[in-house]
Amino acid sequence: MNSRQRRGVLLLVLSLVCALAAFAGVLAVVRDVQAEVGDEVTAYKLKKDVPAYKAVEVSQLERISMPERWLPVTAVTDLGDIRGKIAVNPLKKGSLLQSDMMAERPALEEGQQELAIMIDAETGVAGKINPGDRVNIYATFEGEQREGTGRGGRAGEQSGTPSESRLIVSRVKVIDVGELTPLDDDGDRDDRTSRREREGVPITFALSTENAQRVAYAESFAEHVRLALMAPGDESEVPEEDRIYTLPSNE
Repeated sequence: MNSRQRRGVLLLVLSLVCALAAFAGVLAVVRDVQAEVGDEVTAYKLKKDVPAYKAVEVSQLERISMPERWLPVTAVTDLGDIRGKIAVNPLKKGSLLQSDMMAERPALEEGQQELAIMIDAETGVAGKINPGDRVNIYATFEGEQREGTGRGGRAGEQSGTPSESRLIVSRVKVIDVGELTPLDDDGDRDDRTSRREREGVPITFALSTENAQRVAYAESFAEHVRLALMAPGDESEVPEEDRIYTLPSNE
């Protein structure tokens, strides 16, 4: 082997040693990064927006992996943790799902049952009543007016049962609020040409058996059923004398 060949072999060996040293350096850096970052864990982010007070479904989530070191302690890593939970605020697409974004759905107490009725959005319920709220349920009933002989024997005067508004049940817990749904309104029931479209919201309440019957009766026979939202923490009851209202007569 001549001198030129020896120099070539030496350069080749040096190149190989340098390459091995560089590779070892890269491995050392990678190990250092892994040691600092830690193992990767599974987390979930939202594939679509979730409105406030709506259930978070598995189909709305995308599974991702990220270093445990960078993962917030509130991040959801187990899908079992979202069972029975609802969003406490509007959740945006792409957000990392965290436990403090959700809350337990209001639950029934012993002796209660769920009852859902459709409430006209025009009464002001849309967007203002949420699960966990307390409401009073009012119903208005149309009286029966008929012509007859009034006081003093005067013919043609109106008599019968007056229209009235009643407090059906008070301080009812709202369990769920559904989506706005188109309703067919006949307007004047004798004029089918006056139909117009309105929107209603299915509201689910936690009620005792007796109160469930009262609400079901009101939904079936009342002219209108309306909800009155109570202030948080308000424990007051409506006095008995204020639970029925009849428009005073002009007499």
